[in-house]
Amino acid sequence: MAIMERIFAAILQVNVEWRDIADILIMSYVFYRLILIIRGTRAEQLVKGLIVLLLALVISEQVGFAGLNWILSQTMIIGLIAIPIIFQPELRRALEQLGRGKIFKSTYWSWSTHDFERMLDELTKAIPVLVKRRIGALIVIERSTGLKDWVETGIAVNGVVTAELLVNLFFPRSPLHDGALIIRGDQIIAAGCYLPLTEDPSLSKEMGTRHRAGIGITEHSDAVAIIVSEETGIISIAHDGVLTRYLDEKKLRKLLTELCKPERSDSFNLWSWRSNN
Repeated sequence: MAIMERIFAAILQVNVEWRDIADILIMSYVFYRLILIIRGTRAEQLVKGLIVLLLALVISEQVGFAGLNWILSQTMIIGLIAIPIIFQPELRRALEQLGRGKIFKSTYWSWSTHDFERMLDELTKAIPVLVKRRIGALIVIERSTGLKDWVETGIAVNGVVTAELLVNLFFPRSPLHDGALIIRGDQIIAAGCYLPLTEDPSLSKEMGTRHRAGIGITEHSDAVAIIVSEETGIISIAHDGVLTRYLDEKKLRKLLTELCKPERSDSFNLWSWRSNN
């Protein structure tokens, strides 16, 4: 009992200011977000390797292995230069996620719930036709992150989303059937677009270029990609680098509603001055 009283007395004597508590909480949150960003990526293994090197550096210094300590210290110096290069994809993703915060949350366009529901109706009409006819398709829905870089790799369409237009654009031997189709709001902006392929080594070998491109664009942005397999007719959705397969029309509609339905918000928008072009 006396021991507990001494412990509590020692704790009470510690002069902790609110700034110290806030600092600890902020740093804890930052490290937590960093762990989430690198988890499941190649950077995770690199971080583990850096931790092993750091431990070896400390141990070699304490034990007195001067030669080993010098080699490890030089390696760490080189590593500080190499880290920004090695972690370039993860750093870019972290900055993109920071830019998707609510104060910046915007797109080059705005649309109503009515426009979204109409677009969703047309999508869910077209996709069963594509599945039935075994027509492969890759449809990307733009969200907060602009996809202008990839739009410019394709052919401008600028047409309202309709089931008939979607099916015709992906019809075999049509000029634009091989690339991706990008939707912004209720408009088909471009078709025949080239997208970045994912480099995820854990992805099944069964996944072809269409699926890899669908996952790849969601690793570079917050877009949602719908993939229809030409060989099997399986419907999949990619979001945030994760592929969800074996969807039916009901599950597809539910997922698209959860991920893409516009939010009604009157919050401050830093980019509200931007045009719809």
